[in-house]
Parts: sequence; C-alpha cells; structure tokens
Amino acid sequence: MWNQLRTDVPSGMSTETITLRGAHGDQIGAYLAKPQGNGPFPGIVLAHHAPGWDEFSREMVRRFADHGYAAICPDLFARVGGHGTPVEVAANVRGVGGVPDDDVVADLEAGMQYLKSLPTSNGKVGIIGPCSGGRHAYLTACRVKEFDACVDLWGGGVVMAQQDLTPKRPVAPIDLTKDLSCPLLGLFGEEDMGPPPAQVAQHEEELKRLGKNYEFHMYPGAGHGFFYYDRANYRQQQAMDGWEKVFTFFATHLQ
Repeated sequence: MWNQLRTDVPSGMSTETITLRGAHGDQIGAYLAKPQGNGPFPGIVLAHHAPGWDEFSREMVRRFADHGYAAICPDLFARVGGHGTPVEVAANVRGVGGVPDDDVVADLEAGMQYLKSLPTSNGKVGIIGPCSGGRHAYLTACRVKEFDACVDLWGGGVVMAQQDLTPKRPVAPIDLTKDLSCPLLGLFGEEDMGPPPAQVAQHEEELKRLGKNYEFHMYPGAGHGFFYYDRANYRQQQAMDGWEKVFTFFATHLQ
C-alpha cells in the first residue's frame, strides 16, 4: 500500500544494470532493483514507455523495490536505437518505425525468467507498462503464460484497425484477449486520445465477453500519462489514487 512503509522496519535495496539474453539471443541491458534481505520476494517486469529507457522508468523500478518487489526494466530499444540519451535513442527508434512486437515480447519474457531464477524469488512475477509499455505489457501477458498479473497504464494501440497493422505490429493485442491467463488492471484518463475512451470501452467489452479477471478505472480530468510528474499532463490526485490501485493489485496477486 502507498506510504504504509513502517518506520521501525529496516529497508534498503541494491540496483544495477545487468545484461539479459533477449530475443534472437541478443545481449541487451536491463535495469534491476532488489530489496535487501532473503525474501522471498515477488517480481515485477516493467515495459518502458515510448520516451524510452529513461529516468522515470528507473524510478518506477526503484519504487517497486522499495515496496518489496524485485523489479527489472529491459532496454527494449537496445537493438535499433543504439546508445545515447533517452531522447536520442527514442528518436532513432521512431525513425525506423518502432520495435517489432515479437522482439519486445521475448525481451520482457527474458526479464520475467531472470526474476524467477533469483534465489530470493517467491515464484510470482507481474508485468506493468505505461503508454506503449502498457500495450506491450498486455500483449506479453496474452502471449506468455507465466505471468501472474498485468497492469496496463493507458496503453494505446491495443485496439487497432486493419490499416494500422504492420510487419512489426502484425496483430492487434485485443485479438489475443482470449489467451490472457492472468488478472488485469487498467488505468486510463477520460481526456486521453491514445487510447480514447471508446477504445477502452471496446477492450473492456471483449474482456467481459471472454470472462476474464480484470478491473478498469477511467479517471475524469486526466489525459495521457497522468503519472508523469515532470510533464504538464501530471494529475496529482489521479496519479496517487492510481499508484494505490497498482500496489493493492500487485499485493493481491503476487504476495
């Protein structure tokens, strides 16, 4: 739960950048944070957003570790973006039309397998992502059965028209909903256009139709990226309520 860390309980974490064997056997970087102690700790894989493998993503990883989760964020742009600042790398990725869904799924699965291999693991791992990472988290949870919980933070592109499909994104994630095998939490803003509320409603109808375990929350007065405290679209009240829902959801399904 948010802000419920006890003052009389010792706390600490270790952080490092490690190397993962991702899609095609490629070596990619991943940012890892682990709580101190012997555990057992649940795990969380973070799919970073379109702005890249950036400081906000690393802060999210550390926040989860501070709350008792081993957390990891693979660099999903490693193959095509090269090295540089997050802004530079993200621009390179946009210039080549993004990253292939198959590669992203394999990289995020590698992060999950790494967390499960830790001697301090409790055997359960969730996945979360904001923006494009929300789409990637949902896509991966539909295609990889070993995840125990999924959180989609305003992920656009789950619902896709036929003309929006590409060789890199050949399937709309909503069409894989039948394969979702873990509980899902979705947080969205009423003023967002990517995804717009109509697409969120369409996704929800499909989850209902297939009898999936899910909960969606639509926030009035919030648009895209309302967790991003460094941007004008930050909404403090909605963001803090959203974090509370994220921690409660993961505690229910992973601890």
